[in-house]
Amino acid sequence: MTDLISIIVATYNRPDALAATLRGLEAQTDRNFEIVIADDGSDETTGGIITAFARNTKIAVKHAWHADSGFRLAEIRNRAIRISTGDYCVFLDGDCIPRPGFVAAHRALMEPGWFVTGNRMLLSEALTQRILEKNLEPEKWGFFTWTIRRLRGEVNRLSPLFGISLGALRKRQARRWRGARGSNMAFWRRDLDAVDGFDSAFTGWGREDSDIFVRMIRSGVLRKDGRFATAVLHLWHKEADRSQLAGNERQLDQARASKRLRAQVGLSHLALEIERSKPKPSLAQPVS
Repeated sequence: MTDLISIIVATYNRPDALAATLRGLEAQTDRNFEIVIADDGSDETTGGIITAFARNTKIAVKHAWHADSGFRLAEIRNRAIRISTGDYCVFLDGDCIPRPGFVAAHRALMEPGWFVTGNRMLLSEALTQRILEKNLEPEKWGFFTWTIRRLRGEVNRLSPLFGISLGALRKRQARRWRGARGSNMAFWRRDLDAVDGFDSAFTGWGREDSDIFVRMIRSGVLRKDGRFATAVLHLWHKEADRSQLAGNERQLDQARASKRLRAQVGLSHLALEIERSKPKPSLAQPVS
């Protein structure tokens, strides 16, 4: 479908947060999108949440999954990209609740030759727990309610909620990859194909998003700032295991020092791997 947006939602064994994220997507004002769950090896509880949601929505829902073998966000995002059908891919973490205008805001910022990086508002542990336990809908809260939450120290800031038309200022950091976050970002599918997607050589938490920003900018696709338009509500979570961060930072340094545009282990590698894993047709002759 022309202008279809693929919302690719990354998750791993946090079904309550995923349910809240999916609820936020169900409430979108712009309905021309599909949802692709990029599931990094969750158990059947997450599968149940996805199945139940898909049964009760008119939005197309797809589920990309691979076995749990540690943090492999880059690879599962590539698997999700492969089964997506949109011209444009918006990447959202499964613990980030979008407000009703999220998809519409991303659509308004779509522009050939540019990718978009959004921002977030961080919720406290206590507020997150109440939202999930009581099935609250913070994506529908007004500014007054959020002001009270801010005064109580339950959110880190209010500025992401402001809707401001920044105009040309959105392109003032066009070649800057630092400071961009992967929990809320968007790329044209053709640009993802051109750089061969995310680099699955990055395993463990950290820097796989920075790597794709670096390669996109090097390829001529520049960064547009999605702040004051696309902000999401980021539910609290424990800090991820960062034991592989140092190695990933070295790998990022190598990528920056090179002239490489395409991922070392990207979409094309995954396609070959999937093809090799298909059962081969039997050559045995039937017995007469």
